[in-house]
Amino acid sequence: MSLHNKRVVLAASRKTDEMSTLIEKQKGTPLVRSLQGTVFLNDEQVREDLKKIIEEKFDWMIFTTGIGTNTLLDLAEEMKIKEEFLTKIHESSVGARGYKTFAALKKIEVNPLAKDDDGTINGLVESLRPFDFKEARVMVQLHGENAPALIQFLEESGAVVMQVLPYKHVDPDPETVQLFCQELLKAEVDAVCFTAAIQVRSLFKYVKEQGILDEVREAFKTDTLAVAVGKVTAEALHEETIERVISPELERMGAMIIELSRYYEEQEEK
Repeated sequence: MSLHNKRVVLAASRKTDEMSTLIEKQKGTPLVRSLQGTVFLNDEQVREDLKKIIEEKFDWMIFTTGIGTNTLLDLAEEMKIKEEFLTKIHESSVGARGYKTFAALKKIEVNPLAKDDDGTINGLVESLRPFDFKEARVMVQLHGENAPALIQFLEESGAVVMQVLPYKHVDPDPETVQLFCQELLKAEVDAVCFTAAIQVRSLFKYVKEQGILDEVREAFKTDTLAVAVGKVTAEALHEETIERVISPELERMGAMIIELSRYYEEQEEK
């Protein structure tokens, strides 16, 4: 079997039982090391942000997640300012990343002027490049973490940026991350399956704080294979200069395990 004698870390916090079963069927050993903390609704701050959006004028409004877009709309409705919020969106140029975000905007009859073609923040940045942002006021809806490439692009282009984060992430359990890093640096794991970009960011935030960034990068370069569920997660790994990354065409957890299995099969044949 293609995962025979392979120790595969699951960085996810959900569906780990199903993925573990898939790995075991391929005769591999799954290790659940959740690198994803909890997420909570940043309710009070977002209410203040919505009031500010209603009061001010924005040249651009950029949405990066479907759940975040819908949360803003739901909170605006609860605050009885949804009509004003919709008016603000329709009066602005709109940018969007991801098919779930497009779907949320389509429901309110908004067709983004700029949108990615691959589901990534970098794809969104590329679609924004033709526009002039000098002194433009831009609202950016993020999920629970900032998007440095997007914010940097806008600010370097002369925009005044207001970031809105409907959700906030709490870091994962430090003992779990510490254990994972020990296993990684001792070359005790063969592959790590990342199912969300936040898992990558949480891991690298920790390793930078611990001063082991170079060692972790070297481990991924030589001993341990990074596996991403899709383009956005792969993009987060590439941003941390992890180049040896495999990911499936179909962005699903099951497909990711099959892709990993196929990779080792091809290695055995060489």
